Amino acid sequence: MTIRIAMVGAHDATELQQRDAVQRFRLALEDALGGPELVAAVYGAYVQLRAVYGETPHLESLTDAERMIFEQWQGAETAALVAALGPHRYLEEPQFEISQ
Repeated sequence: MTIRIAMVGAHDATELQQRDAVQRFRLALEDALGGPELVAAVYGAYVQLRAVYGETPHLESLTDAERMIFEQWQGAETAALVAALGPHRYLEEPQFEISQ
């Protein structure tokens, strides 16, 4: 399974800047999760958890394994956002859409 990553809302960025940001985002995810195959696996599990428990589940309602996956993905995604956009990003800035 592979994932696709697209940058949206980058109105002032060139196509090259957007490609570079997506590449930094992808590489940071791979680094945080242990490789491209694990990015797809962890993301798939994370999506399933969100489908069952909602966007922001109470962590106490998750099993230890579910909580580990949920927190692992969120940490990797945060690191990827910082790698792609820098530490001083804001909500109205570009976002990354991930799909399978």
